[in-house]
Amino acid sequence: MTKPVADDRLIVAMDVPNAIAGLKLAEELGDAVSFYKIGLGMLTGGGLALANELKQEFGKKIFLDMKLFDIGATVENAVRGLAQYDLDFLTVHGDPYVVRAAKEGAAGKDLKILAVTILTSLDRADLDGALIKPGEITDLVQERAGNALAAGADGVIASPQEAALIRALPEAAGKLIVTPGVRPVGADLGDQKRVTTPAQALASGVDHIVVGRPIWKAPSPRAAALDILAEMQSPQATSPNRA
Repeated sequence: MTKPVADDRLIVAMDVPNAIAGLKLAEELGDAVSFYKIGLGMLTGGGLALANELKQEFGKKIFLDMKLFDIGATVENAVRGLAQYDLDFLTVHGDPYVVRAAKEGAAGKDLKILAVTILTSLDRADLDGALIKPGEITDLVQERAGNALAAGADGVIASPQEAALIRALPEAAGKLIVTPGVRPVGADLGDQKRVTTPAQALASGVDHIVVGRPIWKAPSPRAAALDILAEMQSPQATSPNRA
């Protein structure tokens, strides 16, 4: 049997209840997955401890999805503390002052600061309810991404539907685009409203895709991950930005 080759472009979202369930999932996925996302939902269930164990004991890459948003000094201090865990990616909201503060906190570390543009679970009606200025979501995402990258962000979080527009920005040269809202063909959309398949996302210029429920809710998470990896290696996933 051919040994699976993990692809860092696939990030598996650990949207499970606690660190025990997360460790069990990681053990089941084994060498098929090399990169994990741990978010706010896991924070009170031992998320930081799990991040440290996966990083130090299993050699995995870790994306800490905290979406930090506060006054600059607080963001800087929070990022400085989190950077001590030797993590790989950390999200903050894409407001330029937040990005600048986060970069100060990550100074001297390899931690990549990724800016959130507009959450993939939101549509125009949601933005109206939050009093966000009028305009098409794609235009607002592109504008926020450009501002965040100009402020020093190492990359952005965005829907694959906006990836090509972001990739075309002068500010996006050499920067990362990481996208949630990715679902294999036939998968339940859940709470995501702006989605696409893994192959479509990579072909649009995305560097990393984040997949959660279609993997950990599958009867065999490892088999589901391997199916996604196979799609990522298909001709349909050819990306002009692949490293």
